[in-house]
Amino acid sequence: MESGDGPGDFAERVLDVVERIPPGRVMSYGDIAEYLGESGPRQVGRVMSVWGGAVPWWRVIRADGSPPPGLEVEALRRYATEATPLRPGSGRVDMARARWDGDDGG
Repeated sequence: MESGDGPGDFAERVLDVVERIPPGRVMSYGDIAEYLGESGPRQVGRVMSVWGGAVPWWRVIRADGSPPPGLEVEALRRYATEATPLRPGSGRVDMARARWDGDDGG
């Protein structure tokens, strides 16, 4: 996945998608893999764990709407700032309302 000191081609494609996710919207790890038509959720998660700090990482979540593990508090703060729809009382994103399909039109 990595070449030299920087991300490889797959990682660059993942990070490019993440940078395009609009505020208040999210994609799951699997959504990104499906959108790119390659690899799977674990590989996307690996890219995010190694290289995701420079992109809006809180917009990439588990398919059940859970924030990234270990980063829940910071993610929830950012969701509040961006008005990301949450499921009441759950601390999870409302995937039906917040999922982004990769279309720049929304």
